[in-house]
Amino acid sequence: MLKWLIKLINLLFYSNLWIALAALAMTMQTQLLLLRKVIYTPYLPFLFFGSLFLYALHRIVGLEKAKPFLKTGRYGVITAFKRHIQLYAAIAALASSYFFFSLPLRIQLSLILPALLSLGYVIPILSGKKRLRDIHFIKVFLIAFVWSWLTVFMPAYVLGLEQHLSTMLIFLERTCFIFAISIPFDIRDLEIDDFNQVKTIPGRYGIKKSKAIALVALAMALFFVWLNFKVDGIGLPTLLAWGLGALGAGLLICYSTPNRHDYYYTGLLDGSMIFQAMAIYFASQF
Repeated sequence: MLKWLIKLINLLFYSNLWIALAALAMTMQTQLLLLRKVIYTPYLPFLFFGSLFLYALHRIVGLEKAKPFLKTGRYGVITAFKRHIQLYAAIAALASSYFFFSLPLRIQLSLILPALLSLGYVIPILSGKKRLRDIHFIKVFLIAFVWSWLTVFMPAYVLGLEQHLSTMLIFLERTCFIFAISIPFDIRDLEIDDFNQVKTIPGRYGIKKSKAIALVALAMALFFVWLNFKVDGIGLPTLLAWGLGALGAGLLICYSTPNRHDYYYTGLLDGSMIFQAMAIYFASQF
């Protein structure tokens, strides 16, 4: 029974369904914050399948950058199921393409920049077979910007609310929040980044200071949520729900260490996005 449970968890996490669900949850959270409800648009399945494709591609390409680690931890699982991941990537690419061409032209054009940055993040497009994420210190900033663009600006743009004050505050909050929960992944990857000679915040400033930087970013995110509350962009239940999600994320940041099991990062830290969206959904019912 335990063996099958582990296989199911590995399927959920390393097929990239979990992170794709997190991207979808963050996008739906933006709708909840702006409209107090979730409405269907072709952008929702596009983002889900697009995230599934990009992260599957990231897993596959990443194996080339982690050859000494292929038999251990998450890389051992990814190596074992490489063909499965390739299949998921192909299916997701077809599905995301279908929904992309279902979108209005203005939405398609607005997706060009984040799409190029996302592909450059996972595909070696720079000299020396380097990806954008291999540029010193850029990884967490790039992740924060692209995730905020795709899960805040784009769904707001689809709804015609991109210039709304609340949208701007949500964008700033999301950028700080994603930045905060991305730093622990650099703590996890210290050994691999050192092998690839990639400088990161934890590699430069150490684990303790990096956690402090992440917590400051989380506090800044809370500040923007509070501003959104003060301008009547959100209600008190939503403010409290976001605070509950931030508390959980803050605790996960504090207890991040390089030797923790990858379920802690891929499962719990990525899952903090899903938990926060669920908390805000329930808060929106009041």
